[in-house]
Amino acid sequence: MSRKGKNTAGILAGLLAGAAAGVVLGMLYAPEEGKETRKKIKTKANDLKDQAKNKYGEVSEKVKDQYSNISSTFKETANNVAHTVKDGYDKYKDQIVSKTTDVVKDVEAELNDLKK
Repeated sequence: MSRKGKNTAGILAGLLAGAAAGVVLGMLYAPEEGKETRKKIKTKANDLKDQAKNKYGEVSEKVKDQYSNISSTFKETANNVAHTVKDGYDKYKDQIVSKTTDVVKDVEAELNDLKK
C-alpha cells in the first residue's frame, strides 16, 4: 500500500475512533436510564461498524482498481519494449546479413581476379 494509502487509513481509523468515543461519552452523560443508554450505545456501535465496513469496501475497491490499472499499464509497457527490442534486432540482423553477403561477394570477386 502506498504511503498516501497508509495515511488515509490512519486518518480514517482516527476519525472513526474519535466519533465512537464522542458518541459513547455523550450517551453516558445523558440523563437516561442505564438500559436505554446501553441500547443506544449498542445501536451506535453497530452503525459505526457498518460505516467502517462500507468504507473498507470502498477503499478496497479503489485499491483493486488501481492495482488493475497499474498492472495493465506495466504489461502494455513490457510488451511495447519487447516488440521494440525484437524489431531492432530484426532490423540490425538483416543489415548485418546483407553486409556480410556483400563482403563475401567482394572477397570472391577478389579471389577470382587473383586466379586469373
